[in-house]
Parts: sequence; C-alpha cells; structure tokens
Amino acid sequence: MRYDFDQIIDRRPTDSYKWKTYAQDALPMWVADMDFAAPQPVTQALLKRVEHGIFGYPVGLANSPKDLPELRGTIVDRLKALYGWTIEPEDIVFIPGVVTAFNLACHTLATPEQAVLVQTPVYTPILTAAQETGIVHQEMELTRHPDCSYSVDWDLFESSLTPQTSLFLLCNPHNPVGKVFQPAELERLAEICLRHGVRICSDEIHSDLVFSGQRHTPIASLDPEIAQHTITLIAPSKTFNIAGLQCSFAIIPNHELRKHYLQSRKGLVPWVNGLGLLAAQVAYEQGQEWLDQLLQYLEANRDYLYDYVQKYLPGIEMALPQATYMAWLDCRGTSLAENPYQICLEQGRLALNDGAKFGRGGEGFVRLNFGCPRALLVEGLGRLRQVLDQ
Repeated sequence: MRYDFDQIIDRRPTDSYKWKTYAQDALPMWVADMDFAAPQPVTQALLKRVEHGIFGYPVGLANSPKDLPELRGTIVDRLKALYGWTIEPEDIVFIPGVVTAFNLACHTLATPEQAVLVQTPVYTPILTAAQETGIVHQEMELTRHPDCSYSVDWDLFESSLTPQTSLFLLCNPHNPVGKVFQPAELERLAEICLRHGVRICSDEIHSDLVFSGQRHTPIASLDPEIAQHTITLIAPSKTFNIAGLQCSFAIIPNHELRKHYLQSRKGLVPWVNGLGLLAAQVAYEQGQEWLDQLLQYLEANRDYLYDYVQKYLPGIEMALPQATYMAWLDCRGTSLAENPYQICLEQGRLALNDGAKFGRGGEGFVRLNFGCPRALLVEGLGRLRQVLDQ
C-alpha cells in the first residue's frame, strides 16, 4: 500500500511529550519522535489485542531463552540478513527502552570508582549516564571539520581512556551529528578499547534510519572477540515511531556478561510492555514496505532542509545527515550565536533542541527534527528564517 506521510495528524489530544511540552503557539521540532502514524499492520495488530480486553503480565519475566521464540527468531534473522551478523536467540535480552538499557550497562560494568567514556556532542541521556548511575564521567570531543563532518581524533580517544575507564558508550549512528561510523573507524575504536580492557556498549537505535550511500555496521559484528566485549542496543521504536510502547533489545553474546547484566536488572527492570513486544514483532515482519517509503520521504525532507539552509539561512551551517531524522545546525555564524535555542523559541515560537545540552562542542548549535510532514518542515524553516531576518 501507499502511505501518506504528508498527512498532518493532531497530536495535542494524545498527551504527546513532543507537542505538550511547549505552549500551543510553538511548533515543536525537537525530541526524536516522528509525526507519522505507525505502519498499518502494527496498528491493526494492536487494535486486535486491545479488543481482547485483557492486559496481564507478558512472558519474558525471567528472560528465559524459551520465552518469545518467534520474536527472538525474527531478530536473529533480521541481523543476519541486514549485516551478516550471526547471533544466538539466547543472546537477546528484552529491555523497556535503550536509555534504560545503557544505564543498566553502566550499573553492570562499572563500580562507583570506575568511569564511562562518551564522545561529545552526544545524546543527552548518554552524556548524563555516569551521573545517573553514580559512576565517574569521562568525555572526549569529536573533531568537527570545515565541511561540518565529524571524525575521531585517535590520539585524543586513546589518551581519554584511563585505568579508571571501565566502559565506552558509543552512539552509532551518532545523535545529534548524524554520522554513520565506517567499519575501519569501528575496528580502530574496538582495538583501542580491547587493548585497554574497556568494554563497549553501543547504542544503535537509529541503525534502520540510514540514508542512501551509507550502510550501518554493528560494531559487534566485526569480530567474535569484539562481540564478547560488547553490549549492542537496538529497538524498533525510532524506526517505526512506536517509542511510547517501550520495547528494545540488548544483544550480549558473552554468556557471563549477559548473566551479570540480567542480575543487575532484578527488581528494577522486570519485563517489557506486552503491546510493545507485539508491535516489535509485527513491525519487523510486516513493516518493511512502510519503512522503505519512510526513508524516501525522510531523505527528501533532509535534502529540502539542506537546500533551504544554503539559500535562505545565511550564517547557518550543516552537513547532510548520513542517518537519523535530526539535523545539527551550527548557528555560531549568525546573530543567534549566543543562545539560538532560546531566541528561536521566544522570537519564532519554534521549539528546537538546545545544542549546549549535548555537551562540549554543542554550544551555538540547535538540533532540528525533520521527521514530520513536509508542510510542518516548511513552516518551521519559515519561522527560523523570520528570526534571522529580524
């Protein structure tokens, strides 16, 4: 079937975090939440389950390999087909959300005297994971180039790892800069981490949202030894716009590490939402047609946004995101430089993400969500242009 991504759906009556945080006259283009209806097979399956009328505890409480065999098999087959990565069904741990999952990894892999290293600017919950879990925070800033692309300073990365560092928290594809790490980069990151005895937790929630010319590579898929030192986090939530159903997966091939991870979740993370499990199964099995059309629409939005910035927003710089539906706008060359987030909100009634919230390297930037109908994107960019004109 043909999906209509131009349809504008009123989300304010649904207690949407995205649409209820700011006043009604503000256009929200901030949190990573798309304004598109989920794939029709998903909504139909959810309606059928709701009509059943009973919402008891789902299987998966003990995370036994015998639980949810169909979903486990679907995930195993999907990773093999997409990346040539072979995992076992028992490697999968069901978690209600990737943020929960990487905070749990911090609890599992670091004591209060140990540290987690992150690369800034980075998704805010990754930036604050150490604080949230009571361990030591370490960071290194990604290198920004004149063409607005980002890379890793390898000497800086290695020198940022200390005897205190227990965990490296990777974000790939990277949020907010939209970078897809290439296999050679991932191999070097992993080699350095393994040489220093540092485990890796890789947030790969945006791995399905990669644009033409790019290919996502799970860092754990590169080599069995790397996989034995890595926790990989994936989810259907961003891909199919079902984040509110709270379902994600940790892939942990190392048996002892997985056992420790499961022990850490006891009493804190009992099970995953049953509707989320159902939505994940149906989305992965029947949502590819929707996803293919979505990616075409998002890429067209991305290109429209990029062209608009070049033509009508002098002083603002951006690179074409290689993945995600978030644009990372450098406003330091404009009159908005001091606080672009606040000025856009107050003068343009445009709600973006404050780049400073993403850590070092984010000051003077804003993050813009282009996962919306084109008409909303046009309106948002018009508001940003008016602010600049003022």
